[in-house]
Amino acid sequence: MKTEVDSLRVKRCRLCKSHDVKAVLELRDSALCDAYLNVEKSQTFYPLILNRCKKCDFIQLGHVVPPEIIYEDYLYFTESSPGLDVHFKKYSNTVMSTLQLGRDNLIVDIGSNDGTLLKHFMGHNQRVLGIEPSVSACRLANARNIKTYNAFFDQKLVKLILKTDGKVDLITINNLFANVVDLNKLLDNVGDLLADSGVLIIESSYLFSMLDNMVFDFIYHEHISYLSVKPLKEWFSKNGFKLFNIEQVDTKGGSLRYFVGKEKSKWKVRPSVKEIERAESTGRNLEQKFFDFRDNINRIKLKCDSFLSNYHKKRIVGYGASATSTTLISHLELQSYLTYLVDDNQAKVGRFSPGHHIPVFGPERLIVEEPDLIIILAWRFFDQIYPKIRGIGVPVIIPLPNFDVVEF
Repeated sequence: MKTEVDSLRVKRCRLCKSHDVKAVLELRDSALCDAYLNVEKSQTFYPLILNRCKKCDFIQLGHVVPPEIIYEDYLYFTESSPGLDVHFKKYSNTVMSTLQLGRDNLIVDIGSNDGTLLKHFMGHNQRVLGIEPSVSACRLANARNIKTYNAFFDQKLVKLILKTDGKVDLITINNLFANVVDLNKLLDNVGDLLADSGVLIIESSYLFSMLDNMVFDFIYHEHISYLSVKPLKEWFSKNGFKLFNIEQVDTKGGSLRYFVGKEKSKWKVRPSVKEIERAESTGRNLEQKFFDFRDNINRIKLKCDSFLSNYHKKRIVGYGASATSTTLISHLELQSYLTYLVDDNQAKVGRFSPGHHIPVFGPERLIVEEPDLIIILAWRFFDQIYPKIRGIGVPVIIPLPNFDVVEF
């Protein structure tokens, strides 16, 4: 059921508060990306529009869904994403080396999920504390002896941590900063909790990588902000912080890891910050980039429609029942073609997809009920999926970054 929710419309920039915002991309309305159902029921479809602040160039959703709704029955676990455990092990090693941390520092991970990152910091003899609003993820982390609060990161929790543990040496926010509604309140709380010499590290998908690599399926209601260096650096500076280092990482279709300290801290600004700033300002007009992005998305949709028209009333299966799959299915209008979805994550098996209620099975279903065509919705993981499907012998669509058909 499609429902317009005017009260969710954002009329000013999340960072600088300017009212001079303009839509630069409009995708089809979508249900919440990870709202996979045990039983079919009507779900709200929300507008999916990206706005650009013309004053500071910050890119953000034009309609925001309250976090209590998004995280009410949140199914995602870090360990379910291929390669993330290895990634976070390398992450902890890199941070320990870059910041030259000794033993017994207090590290807080905001949005810690099942505690995968904190587990690796514990291996470096650090004290760790998780903050996670999802009940199921929090329960799993605590079962692994990773102390985790089932809460949102608010002033009440900050006061509790200060009382029980004191100031924090390192705060990490991984693939969550972009999901926060009130970024100014978040930064105020970070400032209260962080020691004077402490560091905030934010890892998040990078706007220009999303545009360059055609990762448009990363646009969904959970991701409120689409980060780039220029607006963030200015915002940090205005709020008493400094962005002193940036590392490029390959997760989520291309991400950046931002190292932030208090303005008067010992941390010196490294060349990496100016290098990426320079790259953003050289030949990267945002209006033009979004025009090209829209054009490429439309071209892919036309190719997909044309190819699928040859498979009318055939059994077509989507491989991947993730958050990104919801955006792909909705915007490419695949729901009328897909018979079912398959996914390796057992938490999704037996459920129905958000909004369109396509049933989800395990990969073994492909053997029991051989399809006529497979669409790799989890296209970024094609290399891992390929060995599981090559023996089936049916054509495979890889929708992004360029529409492609693989014949086995």
